[in-house]
This record gives sequence, structure tokens and C-alpha cells, in this order.
Amino acid sequence: MTIFESLQLMFGFGMFIISLLTLVVVLIKADKKK
Repeated sequence: MTIFESLQLMFGFGMFIISLLTLVVVLIKADKKK
């Protein structure tokens, strides 16, 4: 695996984690509004 490929993989994984965290935060905020 090249450095570029591993960087791409890390970037993709990071974006996945960020979107998951955003989803969790949105759900928590929506839950508190009820």
C-alpha cells in the first residue's frame, strides 16, 4: 500500500467518524427539545 492510499483511507475513515459524531449530536439535541 502506498502512502497516498493510506492517507486516502485515513481521510475516508475520519470523515466517517465525523459524520457519525454529527449524527449523534443532532439526535441528542433533538431528544432534549422534546
